[in-house]
Amino acid sequence: MPTLYPMVMGRKVMISAEHYLSASAGARIFARGGNAIDAAVAATLVEGVVNPHMHTIGGEAPMLIYSARARRVVAINGNMMAPARATIDHYSSLGHKLVPHSGLLAAGVPAAFDALVTALGEFGTMSLADVLEPALALAQDGFPMHVGLAGESPKDVDPQNAGAGASLRVYAKKFLTEWPSTARIYLPNGEVPAIGTLIRNPSLAKFFSRLLDAEAAEEDRGREAALCAAADRFYRGDIALDIVAHSDANGGLLQASDLAAFKTRIETPVSAEYRGATVYKCGPWSQGPVFLQQLKILEGFDLAAMGHNSPDYIHTVIESAKLAFADREAYYADPEFVDVPVKALVSKEYGDIRRALIDAHRASMEQRPGDPIGMLPLRESSGEARAWGGGTIHVTACDRAGNMIAVTASGGWIPSSPVIDSLGFPLGSRMQTFFLDEKHPNALKPGKRPRTTLSPSLAMRDDQPYLAFGTPGGDQQDQWTLQFFLNMIDFGMGLQQAIEAPKFSSAHFPSTFYPHNTRPGVLRIEERVDEKVRAQLASRGHIIEVRPPWSEGHVLAVELNRDRSLLRGGCDPRGQQVPSMPAATIGW
Repeated sequence: MPTLYPMVMGRKVMISAEHYLSASAGARIFARGGNAIDAAVAATLVEGVVNPHMHTIGGEAPMLIYSARARRVVAINGNMMAPARATIDHYSSLGHKLVPHSGLLAAGVPAAFDALVTALGEFGTMSLADVLEPALALAQDGFPMHVGLAGESPKDVDPQNAGAGASLRVYAKKFLTEWPSTARIYLPNGEVPAIGTLIRNPSLAKFFSRLLDAEAAEEDRGREAALCAAADRFYRGDIALDIVAHSDANGGLLQASDLAAFKTRIETPVSAEYRGATVYKCGPWSQGPVFLQQLKILEGFDLAAMGHNSPDYIHTVIESAKLAFADREAYYADPEFVDVPVKALVSKEYGDIRRALIDAHRASMEQRPGDPIGMLPLRESSGEARAWGGGTIHVTACDRAGNMIAVTASGGWIPSSPVIDSLGFPLGSRMQTFFLDEKHPNALKPGKRPRTTLSPSLAMRDDQPYLAFGTPGGDQQDQWTLQFFLNMIDFGMGLQQAIEAPKFSSAHFPSTFYPHNTRPGVLRIEERVDEKVRAQLASRGHIIEVRPPWSEGHVLAVELNRDRSLLRGGCDPRGQQVPSMPAATIGW
């Protein structure tokens, strides 16, 4: 089957990113002898410059890494942390029933930089100066305005399209009237720049230079000490003081002690087997295990016999998602604060029990969490999901040595809060995903990391690195990437074909994001799926929302064959079709 974008193949290296300048930055690092982790860190830093409507260094960056040297998969907990003053009582005293979706009251400790430095220090080979060079040059000298960042007129924006609602045209009035520090960078003449206009961010360039000065001052003590010095300047030095001053001036809760206490955790990921592959996900502080729960439910069905995107197939996948995401709402949270029964949740036994709840002929309209501790199919449940309208990026890379990385970075996007004048980036608003309900597992507490939708994926086969993949998309991430994975495993599609195949998603369960609404039974489906299939799904009770033909997903992936003689990479044309991000893959 022909594809819009080519599947890129090579023998040595491969990188896929949500912007061609990010991919090219990673390629340059590869050309200079860097490994996959070096390349991905460089590309992610560039993403924060050229796709600021989707992510900046003020956000978060969860990762999964296979280290060829260590011969193991690790998770980098690149999630933000709530400040010490962020209590349910404090928000209640301000009259809030929910954490606001934007502004400094939703800002916690920015995690992305420490996560990137941790990955670079533990699994990369280069200095911060090496990997930061492309981002510094683009911030200093400028990058061409692209259509995804500029966006469409607010009246023409489809809010269901991933990322399209975060563009400059949508937010121009707010930036000009309320957030002048953002307008000075991205609306330099009081209007959205024309496509191709160079956008410079001198404050961001100076911020990068401050980090490099800290690294250079300690380079005589070795690479590790130099990287730590850069992180220390961000979290415990003058940069931290700039962040706190900005937070104080804008009603935020951050204190210097919050940043000083922050540390990225390297963790053992959660994993599950599926048809000869071992799939790894970040822990239950992310929604990642929901991918594995879906796999354990679906492994009891002959999906291939149903036929790709047939009524039976789509119905089965959607109903399994409803069950898995109901458990996400009931159990997932920061495991440092909540005892999450994650091993039971992703077990074969629990998947078998939950599978029996699927009615092959009728769509469920209920939220039905199970009981993984008692191994019961249902537990008593209490209880409109909006589509993702914010921003996220993904970067994935591999090299012939076997190193493989998936980075799903987000937060700190420019619609979240005003740019910090002295630093050139805003703080994120991830705290909006907390609940101000002490009984909820994802209830707000000081020092807690919120349950995030950011969900990179990595798969092994025969104890060898096989696939690294991910997508932006909020609650849809582990639905779109699941379909990509099933396309390859159950239907034998090639990498690029699996990315481009028509996709769908459920809005049935509570949204992670403010205001945490639900839309029971809603099935969003690209119009490329046959009309007769859509009609049959409607007859089973699904509430069908037909989406534009290229709107469900922004999947990026890299693949390594068993003997490491061939690398494949692919990216999603949907980012260009929406438009939101001009994804690209480079390899050789």
